Amino acid sequence: MYCWADGIHFNVRLQDELLCALVIVGVRADGKKELVAICDGQRESTGAWADLLRDAKRRGMRAPVVMVGDGALGMWAALGEVFPETRHQRCWVHKVADVLCSLPKSAHPSARRALAEIRDAEDREHAESAIGAFADGFGVKWPKAVRKITEDQDELLCFFDFPAEHWIHLKTTNPIESTFATVRLRTKVTKGPGSKAAGLAMAFKLIEAAQDRWRAVNGPQLVALVRAGVQFEKGVMIERPTDEVQKVAA
Repeated sequence: MYCWADGIHFNVRLQDELLCALVIVGVRADGKKELVAICDGQRESTGAWADLLRDAKRRGMRAPVVMVGDGALGMWAALGEVFPETRHQRCWVHKVADVLCSLPKSAHPSARRALAEIRDAEDREHAESAIGAFADGFGVKWPKAVRKITEDQDELLCFFDFPAEHWIHLKTTNPIESTFATVRLRTKVTKGPGSKAAGLAMAFKLIEAAQDRWRAVNGPQLVALVRAGVQFEKGVMIERPTDEVQKVAA
């Protein structure tokens, strides 16, 4: 239904190369989360992501309705190749960090507030208005920072087309980031795995253990409705017109 994708990097103690673990976590039709796939990704290249997505497809995974991820171009290019019908949602945590990198530190507090107005708006209309205000306030001095929002506007506001109960889950890749906090702690203690294979195996076992504690998304009963194609406006399900309902019944 929904998927989060991210590339997590680890030092390898006995090798010069880093381990880049490509991870996909998904939401099933019953609202529960589960690990879909994890593999060594070779710097998050398009080919590595495409191989991972094709493997998931061969194992029976249908095209997700939404994929949530950061700005890594490799993943989005691979998604367009394997699951072109899947919609894109950019991670707001990564996007905010990216925007702040284009601003002086003195502008960070006001920029954070402006970006929060967009991310936490009550609906798409208010979010678009907040983007306009952000562009007006920062565009003259820091046009690069503004372009990082305006050029990805559709991908940043994708979550508004789904149930309001799911918005908090679709805004970020937190299900992966929070889970890998435990993995990072473990690798810090061991000063990195001895090899890529050992690191990948350790990450898989730790995620597998954590999976039992993952909670379902809010409003789990709405997930199946999204898969069925039910439309939502401002986070609320759109009721079918009476005449359309009668036609379906006939």
